[in-house]
Amino acid sequence: MTPLHPKLLSIKDFTYSLPEDRIAKYPLPGRDQSKLLVYQNGQISEDRYANLAEQIPADSLLVFNNTKVVEARLLFQKPNGGIIEIFCLEPHEQYPDITTAMLQKEKVWWKCLVGGAKKWKEGSLICRKGIHFSERDSAGTDFSEIELRAHKVEQLSDCFVIELSWNKPEMSFAELLHIAGLVPLPPYLNRSADTADAERYQTIYARHDGSVAAPTAGLHFTDRLFEKLENKNIQHDFVTLHVGAGTFKPVKSATMQDHDMHAEYMDVSKTLIKNLQQPVKQNIIAVGTTSLRTLESLYWLGVKTILNPSIQPGELMVSQWDPYELPASAISNNESLHALVNWMEKHTMQRLITKTQIIIAPGYSFRMVNALITNFHQPQSTLLLLVAAITGNHWKKIYDYALENNFRFLSYGDGSLLWLNCSA
Repeated sequence: MTPLHPKLLSIKDFTYSLPEDRIAKYPLPGRDQSKLLVYQNGQISEDRYANLAEQIPADSLLVFNNTKVVEARLLFQKPNGGIIEIFCLEPHEQYPDITTAMLQKEKVWWKCLVGGAKKWKEGSLICRKGIHFSERDSAGTDFSEIELRAHKVEQLSDCFVIELSWNKPEMSFAELLHIAGLVPLPPYLNRSADTADAERYQTIYARHDGSVAAPTAGLHFTDRLFEKLENKNIQHDFVTLHVGAGTFKPVKSATMQDHDMHAEYMDVSKTLIKNLQQPVKQNIIAVGTTSLRTLESLYWLGVKTILNPSIQPGELMVSQWDPYELPASAISNNESLHALVNWMEKHTMQRLITKTQIIIAPGYSFRMVNALITNFHQPQSTLLLLVAAITGNHWKKIYDYALENNFRFLSYGDGSLLWLNCSA
């Protein structure tokens, strides 16, 4: 039977009942003590993340997302004392990538959600000591004279363009956020961030500022776990995909053809792409849905350079329906990655920085990965569609098992190791 085009999928077919008390509001004391559900060949077993090396064959390659969560929530005060919250989503199109925008000095344009926007009629808002700034950081720097201003530039259909400016010209926007911002916990946790979240809602290998949500599958990894993996000759490498708030965007349309998938910045080194070209003798395991989306996007980017060799940087990106509509059935992953590397060398690029809007749903044919490590996701979400693409209809059995066996759900919850199930 020919599977439905993902455009025709009904999101109501990907739902389950998630009781509020099954949502983990806080992480466990030990990162690698979370439970691990293992799904392979239609069978389910249980373990813990601390024992992950025992569940993965030697010589496998784990690919992690080393993005870093930024303190994207900013609190501003109106002249009458009222508080307006500005949530920084992504940089304005004038910047070529997130890193460039994060390094801006004195001012930056950012796309933002504004809490209480109707109460902000005109003029600038000010954030200074007494609202959120600490007086001094651990190095003794005095923040009492820092002033951050917000000015509305434009209202878009789903957000605002805000100009943020500050009075310390030597300070980058990334540095300012670390001082002034709050950790952007997922809305379904229904609580304010506390001091522990600054560390726990961040992977231990986070390197590049840019995400407004953590790549939560990686929250379970510790130095001790990395050592166990290394001792078994299980290799690892990193990609960067900056997670946007769109990861929490609900699917409101009846079928997926009317859902606009969020686009996210990805950054991958030419060295990693070359390594992925080698004859496939090892399992490639994506740690997190963002790593998986990045790896699979590499294949489609390579396909586009084959179909259009003259495509220019700035034009090469993955749209949400590309995997289902591009004529790529005869193109192997090695051919695609080889073409992508050649294209990068033609344009003297050591890193591939672009956007992907890829949607992975039942009917998708995986090109790059053999398995996924991931947490348990919300009902009727695009992330649950991705799980169903890997496991087929067995996703229901997996989630029923997790609910019946006291697994903790969502960002701070337990997780799973899901091997591709071609026959499900």
